[in-house]
Amino acid sequence: MKRWNVAGRMALLIAGIALLLTGCGGALDPEGSVAKDQLKLINLSFFIMLTVMVVVFGLFFYVIIRFRKRKGQTGYPKQIEGSHKLEIIWTAIPFLLIMVIAVTTVMMTFEQDKPADESKAIKVQVIGHQFWWEFYYPDYDIRTAQDLVLPTGSWVNAELTSSDVIHSFWIPQLAGKLDANPGLKRNLAFQTSDQVKVYLGKCAELCGDGHALMDFKTVVKSPEDFNAWVEKMKAPAPESTTAAEIAGQEIFSKTAQCLTCHAVTSDAPGKGPNLAGFASRETVGGFRPNNDEWLAKWIHNPEEVKPGATMPGFDFLTDQETDDLIAYLRTLK
Repeated sequence: MKRWNVAGRMALLIAGIALLLTGCGGALDPEGSVAKDQLKLINLSFFIMLTVMVVVFGLFFYVIIRFRKRKGQTGYPKQIEGSHKLEIIWTAIPFLLIMVIAVTTVMMTFEQDKPADESKAIKVQVIGHQFWWEFYYPDYDIRTAQDLVLPTGSWVNAELTSSDVIHSFWIPQLAGKLDANPGLKRNLAFQTSDQVKVYLGKCAELCGDGHALMDFKTVVKSPEDFNAWVEKMKAPAPESTTAAEIAGQEIFSKTAQCLTCHAVTSDAPGKGPNLAGFASRETVGGFRPNNDEWLAKWIHNPEEVKPGATMPGFDFLTDQETDDLIAYLRTLK
């Protein structure tokens, strides 16, 4: 009875984990057409393997029960020579099942490796850095970081590369993962969903101390809101108006010399993340809430917030200077 209790608890635990995985916003809960096709392949492989497992275990238990040693039985049972028919069956069936999985996988791989129609797709250059993501829209001359903004129902041609080590670009609910390699450009085509929603993206390749925190957001907007976002990003950087904002801009450009790495207009590259539209982003450092508390911690000691971050800390700034700098950054909407 105790054994059955343990087995029952394990079964409930496995079922609970499976139930959570189906609704956690991951690969088992797809919302893009590419991700949905990939889930079909996962399900096909799973049910074929499950069927094989059930048949094998069924035969196993049937044999050990049906041909167990009987009471009063002596000597060895009658030995049977090999059956060519059975050998052909248990060789042919696994071969056919493997071919079904292999052919389906190869066909889907080649189909999804094709770029989307360039006349209809949005082109985005995706560049992996330790430990953040840069997004450049060549058709709009917009450069941003951490938030990949796209319209609903659109196809995307993402051109992946890396500035340092190998990263892996993955939006579980929209597309499969693909490595971003230094010195190499690779294309990943996927389609956004019809929902206005924010999707979690991850780096799926161990790339250093900050790998586990190398998140990004895919912000899917309505076409009208996306066009408004494009116009807003292409506009000049807003002017500082309050005393705190003006003081913060002075600290940004001179005292802390943030302009050495960060641009505040979307058409300018930089060593660090482009800060155009920073105040409208979901997160600080890619994973912390974009509020004043976490922004202050990030300014003072980025390494403590995100291990491996290459941005230097500015702990020499006073509380007032930090508040002024934050006030200026809040103007970058």
